[in-house]
Amino acid sequence: MSNRYSDRVLALAGLAQALHQVRRIAETGQSESSAVQASLESVFRIDAASPMAVYGRLGDIAPGLRVLRGYLAKEAGDDALPRLAMSVLQLERRFVSEDDTVHAVVRGLNEIAPRAEQQGSTHPDTLSALGGLYADTISHLRPRVMVQGNPHYLGQPGVVAEIRAILLAAVRSAVLWRQLGGSMWDFVLGRRQMLDAVDAWLD
Repeated sequence: MSNRYSDRVLALAGLAQALHQVRRIAETGQSESSAVQASLESVFRIDAASPMAVYGRLGDIAPGLRVLRGYLAKEAGDDALPRLAMSVLQLERRFVSEDDTVHAVVRGLNEIAPRAEQQGSTHPDTLSALGGLYADTISHLRPRVMVQGNPHYLGQPGVVAEIRAILLAAVRSAVLWRQLGGSMWDFVLGRRQMLDAVDAWLD
């Protein structure tokens, strides 16, 4: 298995895991706490030694690997998720080109990290802080990521804060994917290799 695809699919799994939870929250108002925790904790591991270290353990990123496998194998049913992923990947290009925004996000994460360490990454106060950071920085960039869902839940401040916090994690995974050499050509020319890499992680 090519190491480049092995690492890249972990980053894409991080993206898929985060956005799968965004879609779930937007539609039902509920999330899987363990999957969300793994996504949120990845945003604080800016200088991790390896892609796997960004996400913790294999079990923490396995839900995202399974979601990603479904789409690579064309077995998944939520058409909104890949569109959402493409929006985040486009947003990432703009984000990394805006040095002031990148520095603001890093400063914000450094300020929030002690609270997350003490209270937990899924504590409402942490979610509010991360969601506020996204709203104050990345959400001003174009193209904006538009999340569709149940208006009843999307009108609740707590739900909106959690969605924004998880979108921050999605952007973090998109940045990692690019850093590992990922490009849109992977989806055109490397789908089979990526599927093999996902299966190797899940075996």
